[in-house]
Amino acid sequence: MSDENIVKQTCKELNLTYKQLGEAIGYSESAIKNAGVGEASEPMKKAIELYKETLELKEKLADWETIKTIIKKNI
Repeated sequence: MSDENIVKQTCKELNLTYKQLGEAIGYSESAIKNAGVGEASEPMKKAIELYKETLELKEKLADWETIKTIIKKNI
């Protein structure tokens, strides 16, 4: 991970507002804004990491579901 603030980096990477990120990980918009200009707490960092991992796993699952559907149609 770069030296950029994890909140700013995640919002930029996922094209989210601070409010949207807060809703996704269970934090208030003000808590996210404060972390965006300062340092995110360890629990917030962990929540962001887990959220990003969840999104990645959902994407992989969707890919597998597509593959499964293609295989079933061709059997």
